[in-house]
Amino acid sequence: MLELRLLQGSLLKKVLEAMKDLVNDANFDCSPTGFSLQAMDSSHVALVSLLLRSECFEHYRCDRTISMGMNLNNMAKMLRCAGNDDIVTLKADDGSDSLTFMFENPSQDKIADFEMKLMDIDSEHLGIPDAEYQSIVKMPAVEFARICKDLSSIGDTVLISVSKEGVQFSTRGDIGTANIVCRRNTTVDKPEEAVMIEMEEPVSLTFALRYLNSFTKATPLANQVTISMSSDLPVVVEYRIEDMGYIRYYLAPKIEEEDEAAAISKPETESKHTAKAKPKADLKPKFEAHPESESEMKSEEDKGSVIEIKDKDNKSVFVINDEEKNSSVKSKAQEETNTPKEPKIETMDLE
Repeated sequence: MLELRLLQGSLLKKVLEAMKDLVNDANFDCSPTGFSLQAMDSSHVALVSLLLRSECFEHYRCDRTISMGMNLNNMAKMLRCAGNDDIVTLKADDGSDSLTFMFENPSQDKIADFEMKLMDIDSEHLGIPDAEYQSIVKMPAVEFARICKDLSSIGDTVLISVSKEGVQFSTRGDIGTANIVCRRNTTVDKPEEAVMIEMEEPVSLTFALRYLNSFTKATPLANQVTISMSSDLPVVVEYRIEDMGYIRYYLAPKIEEEDEAAAISKPETESKHTAKAKPKADLKPKFEAHPESESEMKSEEDKGSVIEIKDKDNKSVFVINDEEKNSSVKSKAQEETNTPKEPKIETMDLE
């Protein structure tokens, strides 16, 4: 038996709006500790991870761990039927192939219920632990959303460069170039307006703006966004939902040659670091795919892969791959434009 009662019905609506354009179908995992989701986009370039702790629900009953496959767009349509002040309850019986949504409006003495069919979705759950990042930036979520929106009107990609003094966002396109610098600033009246930087060494990586703009749909969930970057790992864009949980987005960087990066003006405070987002081949951080075992994340230059994560059965389940490196023949158009290829997070079997 599953029964979850959330007093802030608008919270669940915002969560679905933040994910539905990135992921179509996904499994929601319910356990005694919380309500979670982990899924990749259809291109296997980005991954989203959601956690709502059991404590954030007014009533939380989950007799056993269950996984419910749902279409996120359909779920969002159901939740749009609820008012922002409605109390939302989710119910499912053991072995049921449907999920019931109940919306209560105490002020109007109104109760509505909707039933949605569940789906059978095959997915591989990855236990991704916290990693050590070379640079961590905390800034107002609204400001990050505005920067991504403004830059997307100029170019398709953004070079994010972090130094001790600040973080710079740069792009270029057919109509010109743009550079936005946010300096470190902790002397503000409101903590949510601060720009804080924790840095072991400068980092410069390039990302697709269309994905970052999709991530910023989680802005209504948090006042601040945390951007964690390392040259050998996907960037993590995290929105903390107060003390209730979080939504995290993982995005593989684009591979860019030094001469292309040099065309975008360098940050004023940048050191000798280049914008080449190619990871180091000898780094092997650990990923824990299951509570009992560890899986290794390996980088293989000869196969063109950047990051590989293996599960306990020694199967590759999470790979970021530079397809351009694997290709033996480039098209003439690619050689002329020298457009950077977008690495992908792929699911594959290496048995």
